[in-house]
Amino acid sequence: MFHRATSGHRKCQNDVSYLPGWDADPSHGLPLLPETRELGALCAGNPIQRLFPGAFFGLSSLQKLVAVDTNLQSLEDFPIGHLKTLKDLNVAHNLIHSFKLPEYFSNMPNLEYLDLSNNKIQNIYHEDLQVLHQMPLLNLSLDLSLNPLYFIQPGAFKEIKLRELTLRSNFNSTDVMKTCIQGLAGLKIHQLVLGEFKNERNLESFDKSLLEGLCNLTIEKFRIAYFDDFSEDTTDLFNCLVNVSTISLVHLSLKRPKYLPKNLRWRRLEMVNCGFEEFPTWELDSLKEFVLTHNKGVSPFTEMKLESLEFLDLSRNGLSFKGCCSHSKLGTSRLKHLDLSFNDIITMSSNFLGLEQLEYLDFQHSNLKQASDFSVFLSLRNLRYLDISYTHTQVVFQGIFDGLVSLQVLKMAGNSFQNNFLPNIFKDLTNLTILDLSRCQLEQVSPVAFGSLPKLQLINMSHNNLLSLDTLPYEPLLSLQILDCSFNRIVASKEREWQHFPSNLVSLNLTQNDFACVCEHQNFLQWVKDHKQLLVETEQMVCAKPLDMQGMPMLSFRNATCQRSKTIISVSVFTVLMVSLVAVLVYKFYFHLMLLAGCKKYNRGESTYDAFVIYSSQDEDWVRNELVKNLEEGVPPFQLCLHYRDFIPGVAIAANIIQEGFYKSRKVIVVVSQHFIQSRWCIFEYEIAQTWQFLSSRAGIIFIVLQKVEKSLLRQQVELYRLLSRNTYLEWEDSVLGRHIFWRRLRKALLDGKPWSPEGMADAENS
Repeated sequence: MFHRATSGHRKCQNDVSYLPGWDADPSHGLPLLPETRELGALCAGNPIQRLFPGAFFGLSSLQKLVAVDTNLQSLEDFPIGHLKTLKDLNVAHNLIHSFKLPEYFSNMPNLEYLDLSNNKIQNIYHEDLQVLHQMPLLNLSLDLSLNPLYFIQPGAFKEIKLRELTLRSNFNSTDVMKTCIQGLAGLKIHQLVLGEFKNERNLESFDKSLLEGLCNLTIEKFRIAYFDDFSEDTTDLFNCLVNVSTISLVHLSLKRPKYLPKNLRWRRLEMVNCGFEEFPTWELDSLKEFVLTHNKGVSPFTEMKLESLEFLDLSRNGLSFKGCCSHSKLGTSRLKHLDLSFNDIITMSSNFLGLEQLEYLDFQHSNLKQASDFSVFLSLRNLRYLDISYTHTQVVFQGIFDGLVSLQVLKMAGNSFQNNFLPNIFKDLTNLTILDLSRCQLEQVSPVAFGSLPKLQLINMSHNNLLSLDTLPYEPLLSLQILDCSFNRIVASKEREWQHFPSNLVSLNLTQNDFACVCEHQNFLQWVKDHKQLLVETEQMVCAKPLDMQGMPMLSFRNATCQRSKTIISVSVFTVLMVSLVAVLVYKFYFHLMLLAGCKKYNRGESTYDAFVIYSSQDEDWVRNELVKNLEEGVPPFQLCLHYRDFIPGVAIAANIIQEGFYKSRKVIVVVSQHFIQSRWCIFEYEIAQTWQFLSSRAGIIFIVLQKVEKSLLRQQVELYRLLSRNTYLEWEDSVLGRHIFWRRLRKALLDGKPWSPEGMADAENS
């Protein structure tokens, strides 16, 4: 029976004693789920006694099959020959005695990994590998670890090509190991792994003659692991591995490594936990990658001479460096990758002279000491990755990162800043995409701290002492996608500041902060509710204040408690506003009220003037020479009220406008021009005229447009623009015909409502 497994394959760990042949009789077993055809199958831990030929029928796309600890005794009877897409076959921890690879392996051209570890295989013969001679599987990796190997027939692996062969904890004596290695003669392999396991040791000592049999193999990579009593005489140890490209020495006892021959063509050398007491000073001209890690007892760093080296990993050794770092110390000027993390004191004084090609630099958890007051990275214009996390660095000099114009990743967690304030120290890092500032005791961030980082996508500000979610520094970061401000002391965000978040932000972590769930911050609390899809783990965002809500989720905060207070405040504010509004209206419309009172008083009296003229002083020439001359001296004559002539001296202008102008006039003539619209007094008189027209049933306003007025300027006075758009007005035109029509229409408008004798009317018509 197959069940879904969390690791992405099918799992069948039940008490199954046989698997029926589903192709012969489907009723004998459960139907295969459709998605099983595209996944792996795991049948580990079942004491299977028998597998029918159709046990794995229907798995046409199966790529991985795990049959660990199933009491499988032979590959011959394993019914998987039809699984043409199979890539990974794991039959470890079974009872397989024979290494013979069945003929059906020729039907699985995609097989890449065969795990036969921890079985009962003792001997390997030529015929066992016959199928690989007939149809080579060039990418096959074979694991025979923990099999009690005793004999490998010479020539069994001749001209066979394998991706990888692992032989660990297979031999019970050095003689057996030597014999079996010699039996591998003729094998062409990408990587060969020899040695023991940490908790499975068959051989305690190592004889350097064990590797002599490797001279008959073609090897690309060689790895040997877990020998306590390893030979320190390395002079002839690797004679058969001269042409290997990669050497890995893991958990070997190499306390004082001796001379290495110069003819070695190694390109990569890995030495992990080899118990060095002295730093190796080998000269390997061909070496491009050197890894020396986890050697806590090694002496202080000494100069190397590896002229072709491009990759150097000296992490986790507890080394101390004086005068780091330069090409003279490291013996190369081609270095691109340098890892000095988890070491002791590193004194920065050489400023990476000759190491301008560096692209990766890691100092994390080492103790950096800077010997100069200027940027030690100034020459590293190609550096893309820099990690100075937990290096006891206090940032005082703002030009600390000057010169790092290509940097993409900067990690500086666990350090400190002067006054716990983050200034703009990133001005040269225009290509930065990832920035880690966690655990730096930061309390404030400069608004321009990130102003020069247009490509920044991720910022980690967690585990600091920020009190407010100040979003202004992040506003210029148009590429920002992830912001982590968790484990700070944030109470809330300032009003409307969250609007400054970049639009590309997809993840904001605010968990483990000291949020205050009070009415003062209800807008921020509402913003949190509205942006749950942006926030990470909102259920862990809890209130720290007030005490009665301590530990409660922020999402449980309700605005109802704030509504009562808001209602009282709203009523009070409304009352104050209404009183203020009444006072403003009384002040603004004082003259209109005066006009209202006067209209009641003068409504039944006779008018002194035919029209009160409102105009700009800059248009006075036209009024005197044209309007007054033609109306007052014409037939019939009209009496006009003009401020320069008819207003009473010693009386306020506003009072004269109302009492002498509007109260004693039948009509109002408004002379509209650009000067009129720009005059505050003219607009005031016009507004009073509107009120007068509304209050007086006999009142009328005659508009004279003296010159073309730009619509944009006219629209500044909305009511005037509407009246001119909806009503007929007179337009002055300085031509014979235009003047004739203008004066005839104006007189007709002024005659409306004016009492005249029949003789006067006849004279007016004849005129």
